[in-house]
Amino acid sequence: MTSVCLPAGDVYVPVKIEDHDIFSGILKLLAVIRPEWSPDNIKFKTFTDGITNKLVGCQLNDGAKSVENIVLVRIYGNKTDLLIDRKAELRNIKTLNEFGLAPMVYGVFENGLAYQYYPGSTLNIDSVLDPAIWPLVACQMAKMHNVSLGSEITKEPMVWDKIEQFLSLLPVPFTDASKQNRFTNSFGSVTKLRIEFERLKSYLSKTESPIVFAHNDLLLGNVIYNQDEGSISFIDYEYAAYNYQAFDIANHFNEFVGLSVDDIDYNRYPSKSFRLSWIKAYLSEYMKVTDDNIPNDTVETVCTQVEQMSLASHFLWGVWSLVQYELSDIDFDFGRYAEIRLLRYFELKDQIFKQLS
Repeated sequence: MTSVCLPAGDVYVPVKIEDHDIFSGILKLLAVIRPEWSPDNIKFKTFTDGITNKLVGCQLNDGAKSVENIVLVRIYGNKTDLLIDRKAELRNIKTLNEFGLAPMVYGVFENGLAYQYYPGSTLNIDSVLDPAIWPLVACQMAKMHNVSLGSEITKEPMVWDKIEQFLSLLPVPFTDASKQNRFTNSFGSVTKLRIEFERLKSYLSKTESPIVFAHNDLLLGNVIYNQDEGSISFIDYEYAAYNYQAFDIANHFNEFVGLSVDDIDYNRYPSKSFRLSWIKAYLSEYMKVTDDNIPNDTVETVCTQVEQMSLASHFLWGVWSLVQYELSDIDFDFGRYAEIRLLRYFELKDQIFKQLS
C-alpha cells in the first residue's frame, strides 16, 4: 500500500473502507499513516454518537496512556458527498487546526478521514447546562467566529444555498411508496416546502447579524469537554462555512432538546435567562471586553436574532433529514426527525415573522 501526497500536503491513502469489512480497511489505512503500529496491538472502539458517519477509535495497546497512541477514523455515510463539499471540509479543518480550533488530520482515504483524538466526553442534555461547561462552549464558539479565512472563500451566509441544495436533492417522488405517502401526509409537496423556504428567506435575510466563520452543526455530540484541562473542543466540520453569527448560536440552542427521535423534548430548550447569560459570555470573548462593558441592549439584540435564526436551523435540518430519508441506509428514523424539526418550524414561524414585519 502506497500513499500519495496531495497538493495541500495531506497524505492520501488509496483505500475504501467497506461497511461489511471495516476493520480490515482500517488496518490498511493504519499501515500507511502509523506503519510502526503492530496490527496485533491495535484495539478498536466504535462510537455511536453520529447518525450519518461511522467513527472508529484506533488505539495502540502498548501500555502507554497517551493520546498520541489514538487515531480516529471517520467513514463517510452513504451518498453524503451529495450534501457536503469534502474538499472544503478538509481545507477548513486544516485552517482551523492552525488556530488551535480543530484536530490535526493524519490522512485522507477514499471515503473518510483519519484525525487527532481529543480526550474527554461529548456533551449531553445535562452537561450542556453545567455552569462549569457552558461558558467554555460560548467562549470556544466566539474564538471560532473571530477566525478569518482566506479571501478566496466566500463570505456569504451558507444557510440559504445549503437549504436550496437540500431542496434540490429531494426526490419527486420518493422511491419507496410508503415514504412518499408519509411525506405527502406530513408536508404536502416539495413545491410547498420551496414556497415556505422563499418566505423564510425573505424575512430572515433582513437580519443584521454579522457574517462569521461558523461551525453550523454544534449538536451535543460534536462538543468535547475535557474535565482534566477544563477545556472544550469542537469536532466534525462537515458544514463549517461563513454564516450568520446568530445561526450558529441558535443551532446550538436547538440541540439542547436531545437528538434521539424518542427523546426530543422542547421543554428542554434553554430559558430566556440562560440564553442571555450564554450570549453575554459569548460576546465577552467575541468583542474582547469584560462582561461589565457589554450593554444589555446588545445582549438582547443578539438574543432576538438567535430566536429568529432558530427557524432557519429547524428548516435546514428538517429538509436535510428528508434527503437522508431517501438516501441513507442507517437505522435511524429520518422521516420522524424531519417531522419533528419542520413541525417545530411551523409552530414558531408566525410569531417570529410577526416580529420582522
